[in-house]
Amino acid sequence: MSNVIPFNGITKLDLNPDIVLENTKGKLEGFFICGYDKDGQEYFASTYADGGDVLWLLERMKLRLMTVEVDDQ
Repeated sequence: MSNVIPFNGITKLDLNPDIVLENTKGKLEGFFICGYDKDGQEYFASTYADGGDVLWLLERMKLRLMTVEVDDQ
């Protein structure tokens, strides 16, 4: 695995969550995670205690997602 370079661009394919989390280790000041567990149940966790901070971050990231430019060619 030492010669494998992690892809960090935009893709239309789902990524392995364990690999994404492992590649993020030590790089963030704080975060929240939302998704589905292996039983299909909604899952949420956050390093931020204040729900307002989480909501603010969520809305900022939503704006970035909605305005990303993707080449559809």
